[in-house]
Amino acid sequence: MRLILLTCFGLAGCATLSDPLPKQPDAPTAPAIVQVVGDQQDKADGRVAAAVTVARENATRPEVVKAETGVALSYLPNPSEGDLAVARARAAKNDQQDYATAVAYGKKLLASIDTNWAKMEADTKEAKRVSDLKDARIVELQKEVARVKQDASRNIWTLTGAGLVVAGGLACAFASVKIGTPLLLVGGFAGSIPYIYESPWFSWIAGGTCVAVALVGVWHLHDITHTPPPPKDDAPPSA
Repeated sequence: MRLILLTCFGLAGCATLSDPLPKQPDAPTAPAIVQVVGDQQDKADGRVAAAVTVARENATRPEVVKAETGVALSYLPNPSEGDLAVARARAAKNDQQDYATAVAYGKKLLASIDTNWAKMEADTKEAKRVSDLKDARIVELQKEVARVKQDASRNIWTLTGAGLVVAGGLACAFASVKIGTPLLLVGGFAGSIPYIYESPWFSWIAGGTCVAVALVGVWHLHDITHTPPPPKDDAPPSA
Protein backbone atom coordinates (compact mmCIF):
# COMPACT_ATOMS: atom_id res chain seq x y z
CA MET A 1 0.00 0.00 0.00
CA ARG A 2 2.85 2.40 0.80
CA LEU A 3 4.33 1.65 -2.61
CA ILE A 4 1.03 2.52 -4.29
CA LEU A 5 0.75 5.81 -2.38
CA LEU A 6 4.35 6.74 -3.20
CA THR A 7 3.74 5.92 -6.84
CA CYS A 8 0.64 8.16 -6.93
CA PHE A 9 2.46 11.11 -5.38
CA GLY A 10 5.47 10.45 -7.59
CA LEU A 11 3.32 10.60 -10.71
CA ALA A 12 1.75 13.84 -9.49
CA GLY A 13 5.22 15.26 -8.86
CA CYS A 14 6.42 14.22 -12.31
CA ALA A 15 3.41 15.88 -13.91
CA THR A 16 4.19 19.07 -12.01
CA LEU A 17 7.88 19.05 -12.96
CA SER A 18 7.11 18.35 -16.61
CA ASP A 19 5.00 21.51 -16.81
CA PRO A 20 7.10 24.21 -15.06
CA LEU A 21 5.51 27.49 -14.07
CA PRO A 22 6.47 30.49 -16.23
CA LYS A 23 8.98 33.00 -14.83
CA GLN A 24 7.42 36.02 -13.16
CA PRO A 25 8.64 39.25 -14.84
CA ASP A 26 10.21 41.90 -12.61
CA ALA A 27 7.23 44.25 -12.65
CA PRO A 28 4.16 45.03 -10.55
CA THR A 29 1.11 42.86 -11.10
CA ALA A 30 -1.52 45.56 -10.69
CA PRO A 31 -1.98 47.42 -14.01
CA ALA A 32 -4.62 49.69 -12.44
CA ILE A 33 -2.02 51.27 -10.13
CA VAL A 34 0.35 51.94 -13.03
CA GLN A 35 -2.52 53.40 -15.06
CA VAL A 36 -3.51 55.77 -12.24
CA VAL A 37 0.07 56.98 -11.74
CA GLY A 38 0.50 57.40 -15.48
CA ASP A 39 -2.67 59.44 -15.79
CA GLN A 40 -1.62 61.68 -12.90
CA GLN A 41 1.83 62.19 -14.40
CA ASP A 42 0.36 62.99 -17.81
CA LYS A 43 -1.96 65.56 -16.21
CA ALA A 44 0.94 67.21 -14.38
CA ASP A 45 3.15 67.24 -17.49
CA GLY A 46 0.35 68.69 -19.60
CA ARG A 47 -0.30 71.54 -17.16
CA VAL A 48 3.40 72.34 -16.85
CA ALA A 49 3.74 72.43 -20.62
CA ALA A 50 0.65 74.63 -20.93
CA ALA A 51 1.89 77.11 -18.32
CA VAL A 52 5.34 77.38 -19.92
CA THR A 53 3.79 77.79 -23.38
CA VAL A 54 1.56 80.63 -22.18
CA ALA A 55 4.52 82.24 -20.45
CA ARG A 56 6.47 82.23 -23.72
CA GLU A 57 3.48 83.63 -25.57
CA ASN A 58 3.39 86.52 -23.08
CA ALA A 59 7.13 87.17 -22.95
CA THR A 60 6.48 90.94 -23.09
CA ARG A 61 4.32 90.80 -19.96
CA PRO A 62 6.62 90.01 -17.03
CA GLU A 63 3.81 89.62 -14.52
CA VAL A 64 2.16 86.93 -16.68
CA VAL A 65 5.48 85.16 -17.22
CA LYS A 66 6.18 85.15 -13.48
CA ALA A 67 2.69 83.90 -12.63
CA GLU A 68 2.59 81.14 -15.27
CA THR A 69 6.08 79.89 -14.46
CA GLY A 70 5.04 79.84 -10.81
CA VAL A 71 2.13 77.59 -11.79
CA ALA A 72 4.51 75.35 -13.73
CA LEU A 73 6.92 75.13 -10.78
CA SER A 74 4.09 74.05 -8.48
CA TYR A 75 3.85 70.77 -10.44
CA LEU A 76 7.61 70.12 -10.27
CA PRO A 77 9.98 69.06 -7.47
CA ASN A 78 12.54 71.50 -6.14
CA PRO A 79 15.68 71.56 -8.31
CA SER A 80 18.99 70.38 -6.92
CA GLU A 81 21.76 72.89 -6.25
CA GLY A 82 23.80 71.44 -9.11
CA ASP A 83 21.02 71.70 -11.69
CA LEU A 84 20.20 75.20 -10.48
CA ALA A 85 23.83 76.26 -10.82
CA VAL A 86 24.03 74.89 -14.38
CA ALA A 87 20.87 76.75 -15.42
CA ARG A 88 22.09 80.03 -13.87
CA ALA A 89 25.42 79.69 -15.64
CA ARG A 90 23.66 79.00 -18.93
CA ALA A 91 21.47 82.09 -18.49
CA ALA A 92 24.45 84.24 -17.59
CA LYS A 93 26.37 83.03 -20.66
CA ASN A 94 23.30 83.41 -22.90
CA ASP A 95 24.78 81.21 -25.62
CA GLN A 96 22.22 79.92 -28.10
CA GLN A 97 24.35 76.85 -28.77
CA ASP A 98 24.15 75.92 -25.09
CA TYR A 99 20.40 76.34 -25.22
CA ALA A 100 20.16 74.17 -28.32
CA THR A 101 22.25 71.46 -26.65
CA ALA A 102 20.06 71.56 -23.53
CA VAL A 103 16.89 71.37 -25.62
CA ALA A 104 18.21 68.38 -27.57
CA TYR A 105 19.18 66.62 -24.35
CA GLY A 106 15.75 67.30 -22.90
CA LYS A 107 13.97 65.84 -25.92
CA LYS A 108 16.23 62.79 -25.86
CA LEU A 109 15.59 62.27 -22.15
CA LEU A 110 11.84 62.65 -22.63
CA ALA A 111 11.87 60.07 -25.45
CA SER A 112 13.81 57.66 -23.21
CA ILE A 113 11.31 58.18 -20.38
CA ASP A 114 8.39 57.51 -22.72
CA THR A 115 10.06 54.34 -24.01
CA ASN A 116 10.80 53.06 -20.50
CA TRP A 117 7.27 53.86 -19.36
CA ALA A 118 5.77 51.98 -22.29
CA LYS A 119 8.04 49.01 -21.49
CA MET A 120 6.96 49.10 -17.85
CA GLU A 121 3.30 49.10 -18.86
CA ALA A 122 3.91 46.13 -21.17
CA ASP A 123 5.84 44.28 -18.42
CA THR A 124 3.02 45.00 -16.00
CA LYS A 125 0.43 43.50 -18.33
CA GLU A 126 2.65 40.48 -18.93
CA ALA A 127 3.20 40.08 -15.19
CA LYS A 128 -0.55 40.17 -14.62
CA ARG A 129 -1.06 37.53 -17.31
CA VAL A 130 1.63 35.27 -15.83
CA SER A 131 0.26 35.83 -12.34
CA ASP A 132 -3.19 34.74 -13.51
CA LEU A 133 -1.63 31.65 -15.11
CA LYS A 134 0.11 30.81 -11.83
CA ASP A 135 -3.12 31.25 -9.88
CA ALA A 136 -4.92 28.94 -12.29
CA ARG A 137 -2.07 26.43 -12.04
CA ILE A 138 -2.24 26.52 -8.24
CA VAL A 139 -5.96 25.74 -8.41
CA GLU A 140 -5.23 22.84 -10.76
CA LEU A 141 -2.53 21.48 -8.43
CA GLN A 142 -4.86 21.75 -5.44
CA LYS A 143 -7.50 19.80 -7.34
CA GLU A 144 -4.87 17.23 -8.33
CA VAL A 145 -3.74 16.80 -4.71
CA ALA A 146 -7.36 16.38 -3.60
CA ARG A 147 -7.90 13.80 -6.36
CA VAL A 148 -4.77 11.85 -5.37
CA LYS A 149 -5.87 11.82 -1.74
CA GLN A 150 -9.33 10.66 -2.75
CA ASP A 151 -7.90 7.93 -4.98
CA ALA A 152 -5.56 6.82 -2.19
CA SER A 153 -8.46 6.56 0.26
CA ARG A 154 -10.54 4.67 -2.31
CA ASN A 155 -7.66 2.28 -2.97
CA ILE A 156 -7.25 1.59 0.75
CA TRP A 157 -10.90 0.63 1.11
CA THR A 158 -10.81 -1.39 -2.12
CA LEU A 159 -7.76 -3.38 -1.03
CA THR A 160 -9.22 -3.84 2.44
CA GLY A 161 -12.45 -5.17 0.98
CA ALA A 162 -10.56 -7.43 -1.42
CA GLY A 163 -8.46 -8.80 1.43
CA LEU A 164 -11.53 -9.54 3.53
CA VAL A 165 -13.24 -11.22 0.58
CA VAL A 166 -10.20 -13.43 -0.01
CA ALA A 167 -10.03 -14.24 3.70
CA GLY A 168 -13.74 -15.04 3.70
CA GLY A 169 -13.37 -17.32 0.68
CA LEU A 170 -10.50 -19.16 2.31
CA ALA A 171 -12.45 -19.45 5.54
CA CYS A 172 -15.44 -20.89 3.71
CA ALA A 173 -13.23 -23.36 1.89
CA PHE A 174 -11.03 -24.54 4.74
CA ALA A 175 -12.74 -23.56 7.98
CA SER A 176 -16.44 -22.83 8.28
CA VAL A 177 -19.13 -21.11 6.25
CA LYS A 178 -20.26 -19.34 9.43
CA ILE A 179 -16.85 -17.71 9.69
CA GLY A 180 -16.36 -17.02 6.00
CA THR A 181 -19.76 -15.55 5.21
CA PRO A 182 -19.45 -12.55 7.60
CA LEU A 183 -15.99 -11.83 6.20
CA LEU A 184 -17.37 -11.87 2.66
CA LEU A 185 -20.18 -9.49 3.63
CA VAL A 186 -17.85 -7.16 5.52
CA GLY A 187 -15.40 -7.21 2.61
CA GLY A 188 -18.08 -6.25 0.13
CA PHE A 189 -19.24 -3.45 2.42
CA ALA A 190 -15.68 -2.17 2.92
CA GLY A 191 -15.10 -2.04 -0.84
CA SER A 192 -18.28 -0.04 -1.37
CA ILE A 193 -17.61 2.54 1.37
CA PRO A 194 -15.93 5.10 -0.97
CA TYR A 195 -18.89 5.02 -3.36
CA ILE A 196 -21.34 5.31 -0.48
CA TYR A 197 -19.41 8.24 0.99
CA GLU A 198 -19.18 10.04 -2.36
CA SER A 199 -22.89 9.62 -3.06
CA PRO A 200 -24.90 12.87 -2.93
CA TRP A 201 -27.42 11.05 -0.72
CA PHE A 202 -24.77 10.11 1.88
CA SER A 203 -25.48 13.03 4.20
CA TRP A 204 -29.23 12.33 4.13
CA ILE A 205 -28.73 8.60 4.70
CA ALA A 206 -26.21 9.20 7.50
CA GLY A 207 -28.45 11.78 9.13
CA GLY A 208 -31.50 9.53 8.87
CA THR A 209 -29.54 6.61 10.31
CA CYS A 210 -28.37 8.69 13.27
CA VAL A 211 -31.92 9.87 13.92
CA ALA A 212 -33.23 6.30 13.69
CA VAL A 213 -30.58 5.02 16.09
CA ALA A 214 -31.33 7.86 18.49
CA LEU A 215 -35.07 7.08 18.38
CA VAL A 216 -34.42 3.39 18.98
CA GLY A 217 -32.18 4.28 21.90
CA VAL A 218 -34.82 6.57 23.41
CA TRP A 219 -37.51 3.93 22.95
CA HIS A 220 -35.30 1.27 24.52
CA LEU A 221 -34.50 3.54 27.47
CA HIS A 222 -38.19 4.35 27.92
CA ASP A 223 -39.04 0.65 27.78
CA ILE A 224 -36.47 -0.17 30.44
CA THR A 225 -37.56 2.59 32.82
CA HIS A 226 -41.31 1.90 32.50
CA THR A 227 -41.34 -1.87 32.54
CA PRO A 228 -42.50 -3.11 35.98
CA PRO A 229 -40.26 -5.65 37.68
CA PRO A 230 -41.45 -9.27 37.69
CA PRO A 231 -43.44 -10.34 40.80
CA LYS A 232 -41.48 -12.08 43.52
CA ASP A 233 -42.43 -15.62 44.46
CA ASP A 234 -42.88 -15.58 48.30
CA ALA A 235 -44.07 -19.18 48.59
CA PRO A 236 -41.76 -21.35 50.74
CA PRO A 237 -39.85 -24.04 48.90
CA SER A 238 -41.46 -27.47 48.93
CA ALA A 239 -39.99 -30.06 51.24
